Amino acid sequence: MSNDANGAKLEALRRLIETVARLREPGGCPWDRAQTMHTLSPYVLEEAHEVVEAIEHGDVPKIREELGDLLMNVLMLCRMSEEANGFTITEVAGEMVDKLVRRHPHVFGDVQAADVQQVLANWEAIKQSERKAKGVAEDSSALAGVPASMPALLRASRLGEKAARAGFDWPSVAEPLAKVDEEWRELRGAVSSGAKDRIEDELGDTLFALVALARRLDLNAEMALRRTIAKFETRFRFVEKDLGKPTRNATIEELLASWQKAKSAEG
Repeated sequence: MSNDANGAKLEALRRLIETVARLREPGGCPWDRAQTMHTLSPYVLEEAHEVVEAIEHGDVPKIREELGDLLMNVLMLCRMSEEANGFTITEVAGEMVDKLVRRHPHVFGDVQAADVQQVLANWEAIKQSERKAKGVAEDSSALAGVPASMPALLRASRLGEKAARAGFDWPSVAEPLAKVDEEWRELRGAVSSGAKDRIEDELGDTLFALVALARRLDLNAEMALRRTIAKFETRFRFVEKDLGKPTRNATIEELLASWQKAKSAEG
């Protein structure tokens, strides 16, 4: 990459950092000045989700816009820390570079990694050594590092991935398929019993088994469900227009007929 291109990138980042700082300074924006890390947290999540949505739609201009919003929030958090004499954006970027170099010895060192699985195994081993080097009591479990605030399906998938890397995994797809059948039978039995707590437990077990199956099939349960949700929304909106009246006023036969038309319209 040319020096001119790198210079343009650095200049753009410099301007954004200075703009964020200006918003937080006396005489800046009252709303931005009133924010704290805690109040900004929901916006960070919202912007991250909007980035994902733009990617799913393949909307390149929107991806660019939403990445800008997310980057602004990152820089705003760094600015808040600087104001409290905490970490700086320089430290954040520097530590990230060091971490990337340290965890990619197959790129920046002489370690060999023949495939993705070896890269992931090396990554986990390096993370474990980093924890020990810090000399502080940290969670040493293979499942450590998966935030409890993640969406449940995504978190279940990440925990399953980590467990699999630690050798806790099904040998083939047949076993998780059988597990889904087993949990489904137990869920039906729980529903028949009418015991709410038991139903909830078995429903959770069934969902977890489905996530494990998705992972074993090299699929992402979160993305699969998002795809189905989008399909449901499209079909339901079709039904609303097709009926020409509130869905609550339609018969089940009318609803089913309109739903079939929605499915046929998808080609």
